Amino acid sequence: MPQIESILVAAMAAQTLLFSSIAAAPSSARPFHASPLFAQAVSVGSPSVSSLKLVAKRPQVVVAALKKAVAVLKGTSQVEGFVILTQDEDGPTTVSVCVTGLTPGLHGFHLHEFGDTTNGCISTGPHFNPNNLTHGAPEDEVRHAGDLGNIVANSEGVAEATIVDSQIPLSGPNSVVGRAFVVHELEDDLGKGGHELSLSTGNAGGRLACGVVGLTPV
Repeated sequence: MPQIESILVAAMAAQTLLFSSIAAAPSSARPFHASPLFAQAVSVGSPSVSSLKLVAKRPQVVVAALKKAVAVLKGTSQVEGFVILTQDEDGPTTVSVCVTGLTPGLHGFHLHEFGDTTNGCISTGPHFNPNNLTHGAPEDEVRHAGDLGNIVANSEGVAEATIVDSQIPLSGPNSVVGRAFVVHELEDDLGKGGHELSLSTGNAGGRLACGVVGLTPV
Protein backbone atom coordinates (compact mmCIF):
# COMPACT_ATOMS: atom_id res chain seq x y z
CA MET A 1 0.00 0.00 0.00
CA PRO A 2 2.81 2.46 -0.89
CA GLN A 3 0.40 4.98 -2.42
CA ILE A 4 -1.69 5.26 0.81
CA GLU A 5 1.46 5.58 2.93
CA SER A 6 2.73 8.36 0.66
CA ILE A 7 -0.57 10.25 0.99
CA LEU A 8 -0.53 9.89 4.78
CA VAL A 9 3.09 11.05 5.01
CA ALA A 10 2.22 14.12 2.94
CA ALA A 11 -0.84 14.85 5.10
CA MET A 12 1.18 14.53 8.31
CA ALA A 13 3.84 16.85 6.93
CA ALA A 14 1.18 19.43 6.04
CA GLN A 15 -0.30 19.15 9.52
CA THR A 16 3.16 19.61 11.09
CA LEU A 17 3.70 22.72 8.95
CA LEU A 18 0.28 24.09 9.98
CA PHE A 19 0.93 23.70 13.72
CA SER A 20 4.47 25.10 13.30
CA SER A 21 3.05 28.26 11.68
CA ILE A 22 0.48 28.64 14.50
CA ALA A 23 3.18 28.28 17.14
CA ALA A 24 5.29 30.93 15.38
CA ALA A 25 2.41 33.43 15.14
CA PRO A 26 2.67 36.68 17.16
CA SER A 27 1.18 36.68 20.66
CA SER A 28 -1.67 38.92 19.44
CA ALA A 29 -2.85 36.25 17.02
CA ARG A 30 -6.02 34.32 17.90
CA PRO A 31 -5.31 30.94 19.51
CA PHE A 32 -6.21 27.76 17.69
CA HIS A 33 -9.51 26.18 18.79
CA ALA A 34 -10.61 22.69 18.00
CA SER A 35 -13.58 22.39 15.66
CA PRO A 36 -16.79 20.74 16.84
CA LEU A 37 -15.58 17.99 14.52
CA PHE A 38 -12.44 16.34 15.80
CA ALA A 39 -9.99 13.95 14.22
CA GLN A 40 -9.45 10.47 15.58
CA ALA A 41 -6.77 8.04 14.35
CA VAL A 42 -7.86 4.47 13.62
CA SER A 43 -5.79 1.57 12.33
CA VAL A 44 -6.35 0.36 8.76
CA GLY A 45 -4.89 -2.93 7.58
CA SER A 46 -1.69 -2.87 9.63
CA PRO A 47 -0.26 -1.01 12.65
CA SER A 48 1.99 1.01 10.37
CA VAL A 49 -0.89 2.50 8.40
CA SER A 50 -3.51 4.80 9.89
CA SER A 51 -6.12 7.16 8.53
CA LEU A 52 -8.02 10.08 9.97
CA LYS A 53 -11.78 9.84 10.62
CA LEU A 54 -13.98 12.82 11.50
CA VAL A 55 -16.32 12.12 14.41
CA ALA A 56 -19.13 14.58 15.17
CA LYS A 57 -19.89 15.46 18.77
CA ARG A 58 -23.42 14.44 19.73
CA PRO A 59 -25.66 17.39 20.66
CA GLN A 60 -26.87 17.49 24.25
CA VAL A 61 -30.55 16.60 24.49
CA VAL A 62 -32.66 18.15 27.29
CA VAL A 63 -35.75 16.13 28.18
CA ALA A 64 -38.71 18.02 29.68
CA ALA A 65 -39.71 16.66 33.09
CA LEU A 66 -43.46 16.69 32.47
CA LYS A 67 -45.37 14.23 34.67
CA LYS A 68 -48.96 13.05 34.34
CA ALA A 69 -51.32 11.00 36.49
CA VAL A 70 -54.97 9.96 36.49
CA ALA A 71 -57.63 8.78 38.93
CA VAL A 72 -60.94 7.14 37.98
CA LEU A 73 -63.70 7.98 40.48
CA LYS A 74 -66.23 5.30 41.45
CA GLY A 75 -68.53 4.74 44.39
CA THR A 76 -71.64 2.93 45.55
CA SER A 77 -73.89 5.65 44.12
CA GLN A 78 -74.35 6.82 40.54
CA VAL A 79 -71.55 9.37 41.01
CA GLU A 80 -68.51 8.75 38.84
CA GLY A 81 -65.83 10.67 37.02
CA PHE A 82 -62.13 11.14 36.45
CA VAL A 83 -59.25 13.36 37.51
CA ILE A 84 -56.21 14.19 35.35
CA LEU A 85 -53.10 15.69 36.95
CA THR A 86 -50.12 17.23 35.17
CA GLN A 87 -46.97 18.78 36.58
CA ASP A 88 -44.10 20.39 34.68
CA GLU A 89 -40.80 19.82 36.50
CA ASP A 90 -41.18 21.19 40.06
CA GLY A 91 -43.98 23.63 39.27
CA PRO A 92 -47.55 23.53 40.58
CA THR A 93 -49.83 20.63 39.68
CA THR A 94 -52.83 21.22 37.43
CA VAL A 95 -55.87 19.11 38.31
CA SER A 96 -58.66 18.68 35.75
CA VAL A 97 -61.85 17.23 37.25
CA CYS A 98 -65.02 15.90 35.64
CA VAL A 99 -67.72 14.26 37.81
CA THR A 100 -71.27 13.23 36.87
CA GLY A 101 -74.30 12.04 38.84
CA LEU A 102 -74.11 14.71 41.55
CA THR A 103 -76.91 16.73 43.06
CA PRO A 104 -76.68 20.36 41.87
CA GLY A 105 -74.54 22.60 44.03
CA LEU A 106 -71.21 22.46 45.89
CA HIS A 107 -69.41 19.26 46.87
CA GLY A 108 -66.22 18.92 48.88
CA PHE A 109 -63.31 17.60 46.84
CA HIS A 110 -60.22 16.37 48.66
CA LEU A 111 -57.11 14.27 48.33
CA HIS A 112 -57.07 11.59 51.03
CA GLU A 113 -54.02 9.95 52.54
CA PHE A 114 -54.36 6.33 51.42
CA GLY A 115 -54.97 4.66 48.10
CA ASP A 116 -56.87 1.89 49.89
CA THR A 117 -60.41 1.20 48.64
CA THR A 118 -60.82 -2.28 50.14
CA ASN A 119 -63.68 -0.93 52.26
CA GLY A 120 -64.89 1.55 49.67
CA CYS A 121 -64.02 5.22 50.04
CA ILE A 122 -63.98 4.98 53.84
CA SER A 123 -60.63 3.17 53.81
CA THR A 124 -58.88 6.04 52.00
CA GLY A 125 -58.35 7.57 55.44
CA PRO A 126 -58.24 11.27 56.38
CA HIS A 127 -57.25 14.18 54.19
CA PHE A 128 -53.63 14.10 53.04
CA ASN A 129 -51.93 16.24 55.71
CA PRO A 130 -48.13 15.82 55.76
CA ASN A 131 -47.65 19.07 57.71
CA ASN A 132 -50.13 18.14 60.46
CA LEU A 133 -52.23 21.30 60.12
CA THR A 134 -55.96 21.95 60.50
CA HIS A 135 -58.47 21.94 57.63
CA GLY A 136 -58.82 25.06 55.50
CA ALA A 137 -59.41 26.50 52.06
CA PRO A 138 -57.00 25.88 49.17
CA GLU A 139 -55.77 29.47 49.35
CA ASP A 140 -55.19 29.39 53.13
CA GLU A 141 -51.71 29.16 54.58
CA VAL A 142 -52.99 26.78 57.25
CA ARG A 143 -54.62 23.84 55.46
CA HIS A 144 -54.23 20.18 54.67
CA ALA A 145 -52.27 19.54 51.49
CA GLY A 146 -55.34 17.60 50.33
CA ASP A 147 -57.76 20.48 50.87
CA LEU A 148 -58.89 21.32 47.34
CA GLY A 149 -62.13 23.11 48.22
CA ASN A 150 -65.39 22.47 46.38
CA ILE A 151 -66.47 21.50 42.90
CA VAL A 152 -69.81 22.81 41.62
CA ALA A 153 -72.36 20.57 39.92
CA ASN A 154 -74.72 22.17 37.42
CA SER A 155 -78.44 21.44 37.03
CA GLU A 156 -77.60 18.20 35.20
CA GLY A 157 -75.37 16.98 38.02
CA VAL A 158 -72.11 17.53 36.14
CA ALA A 159 -69.14 19.23 37.80
CA GLU A 160 -66.11 20.30 35.81
CA ALA A 161 -63.20 22.16 37.36
CA THR A 162 -59.53 23.02 36.89
CA ILE A 163 -57.47 23.41 40.05
CA VAL A 164 -53.84 24.57 40.20
CA ASP A 165 -52.12 23.75 43.48
CA SER A 166 -48.51 23.64 44.71
CA GLN A 167 -49.01 21.16 47.59
CA ILE A 168 -49.88 18.04 45.60
CA PRO A 169 -46.75 17.14 43.56
CA LEU A 170 -46.45 14.01 41.42
CA SER A 171 -42.99 13.14 42.75
CA GLY A 172 -40.90 13.60 45.87
CA PRO A 173 -41.61 12.79 49.53
CA ASN A 174 -45.11 14.34 49.39
CA SER A 175 -46.10 12.77 46.09
CA VAL A 176 -49.83 12.21 45.65
CA VAL A 177 -49.29 9.09 43.54
CA GLY A 178 -50.91 6.13 45.32
CA ARG A 179 -53.26 8.35 47.32
CA ALA A 180 -56.97 8.91 46.56
CA PHE A 181 -59.32 11.69 45.51
CA VAL A 182 -62.74 11.76 47.16
CA VAL A 183 -65.92 13.58 46.16
CA HIS A 184 -68.15 14.39 49.13
CA GLU A 185 -71.88 14.60 49.63
CA LEU A 186 -71.99 18.15 50.99
CA GLU A 187 -70.29 21.49 50.64
CA ASP A 188 -66.90 21.90 52.33
CA ASP A 189 -67.16 24.80 54.79
CA LEU A 190 -63.37 25.34 54.37
CA GLY A 191 -62.78 25.16 58.13
CA LYS A 192 -64.88 28.24 58.81
CA GLY A 193 -68.32 26.78 59.55
CA GLY A 194 -67.98 26.52 63.31
CA HIS A 195 -69.03 22.85 63.26
CA GLU A 196 -67.13 20.33 65.37
CA LEU A 197 -65.89 18.76 62.12
CA SER A 198 -65.00 22.03 60.39
CA LEU A 199 -61.30 21.90 61.26
CA SER A 200 -60.89 18.24 60.33
CA THR A 201 -63.14 17.52 57.33
CA GLY A 202 -64.87 20.80 56.54
CA ASN A 203 -68.10 19.04 57.53
CA ALA A 204 -68.41 17.86 53.92
CA GLY A 205 -70.51 14.79 54.72
CA GLY A 206 -70.34 11.30 53.22
CA ARG A 207 -68.00 10.02 50.53
CA LEU A 208 -69.80 9.57 47.22
CA ALA A 209 -66.95 8.43 44.97
CA CYS A 210 -63.18 7.99 45.08
CA GLY A 211 -60.25 6.99 42.92
CA VAL A 212 -56.58 6.13 43.40
CA VAL A 213 -53.97 8.30 41.67
CA GLY A 214 -51.67 6.46 39.28
CA LEU A 215 -49.01 7.65 36.85
CA THR A 216 -49.87 7.54 33.14
CA PRO A 217 -47.80 8.11 29.97
CA VAL A 218 -47.33 11.75 29.03
